Amino acid sequence: MSGTLIVGASQAGVQLAVSLRELGDTAAITLIGEEAYPPYQRPPLSKEFLSGTAERASLEFRTAAFYADAGIELVCGERVTELRMNGAGRPGAGTAGTAAGRELPFDRLALTVGASPRRLRLPGADLAGICYLRDLDDATEVRTRLADAARVVVVGGGFIGLEAAAVARAYGKTVTVVEAADRLIGRAVAPVVSEFYLGAHRRRGSEVLLATGVEGFTGCEGRVTGVLLSDGRELPADLVMVGVGVIPRTELAEQLGLACDGGIVVDSCARTSDPSVVAAGDCTVLPHPMTGEGRVRLESVQNAVTQGSLAAATLVGRPEERPAVPWFWSNQGDLRLQIAGLSTGFDSYVVRGDMAAERFSVLYFADDRLLAVDAVNNPVDYMVVRKALTQGATIPPHLAADATIPLKTLLAAAPAA
Repeated sequence: MSGTLIVGASQAGVQLAVSLRELGDTAAITLIGEEAYPPYQRPPLSKEFLSGTAERASLEFRTAAFYADAGIELVCGERVTELRMNGAGRPGAGTAGTAAGRELPFDRLALTVGASPRRLRLPGADLAGICYLRDLDDATEVRTRLADAARVVVVGGGFIGLEAAAVARAYGKTVTVVEAADRLIGRAVAPVVSEFYLGAHRRRGSEVLLATGVEGFTGCEGRVTGVLLSDGRELPADLVMVGVGVIPRTELAEQLGLACDGGIVVDSCARTSDPSVVAAGDCTVLPHPMTGEGRVRLESVQNAVTQGSLAAATLVGRPEERPAVPWFWSNQGDLRLQIAGLSTGFDSYVVRGDMAAERFSVLYFADDRLLAVDAVNNPVDYMVVRKALTQGATIPPHLAADATIPLKTLLAAAPAA
């Protein structure tokens, strides 16, 4: 039986399937994923799951009964290796082949295949105890090894690395973070926020090495024992957690000849360069969600959900452009960072609150126009800015720095376009 084939049992894939049913679509839906587990939330893997406060079952998006009742065939533990389109006459129709030899015909195709962790190609990188943190099996291995490790080295000072470092510290481990760049989470925040997180992690007991590369690993009896640094030092390690970014999975899109440029290129309605095929989630690059200018790749729950629903609308013939404010979060122990908007291109910023007290926000502007906020333990400012961006409003930067003035009172209507 043909119908819609969704390749990738991800957040975006589940949202797409659910949205198709909410839009009244009654055609068959097959959601296929290569992991052995039903679709689950990934953000808690480096936080609640790793710390032991959440288990696999609690991460699942939906119950088995939900998929059955909704008429969504869920195929787990099978990897799609080949896609073939039927050609003229039936736009969007084709057949998928899996590694197990199964053939799945489809009338409509969606790619929600996500991204893979960027792996280190260094001497000793295959030693046991060198772990990544992208899927449930990764997180399960890290959690198991963490119990017996005394010295933990985290390679990569991005969100995943710093979240994992915070969990390891909570277990009482000796933690060293090694970052090749000259500041932490440099792709996402301004230097002032990077400096705050550097100080905060050091105050909590982590050693943080900036502008330091990793040259390789040493081991004994097949297990990692040390990390070789570019400055000649060797860090002793019982466990190494690597978080150096991800690579969008574009192999299947490339098979079909779809445009790819740092991800599968989609428009604001989640259409690929073949408008009969949609894509959503971490595997895509899309027009800036607020301005429509340029292309960005967003690794977030919000984007996966938004794109998944847009892709569903496109597949049922009701494409719509729906500007959405991107938002993200990162829990690093007792530090909760919430981000709304995209700060790329900012030319000024304002700090509100007390950084020493670890409760503040940073508002980003371009030509005095509000772009984004980074809020640390400050959910009120986060929500105000998110609401302002959603409404197309702005906040006068010269007034925003006064934390005694509630931010919501500073909202000003956006000038007419």
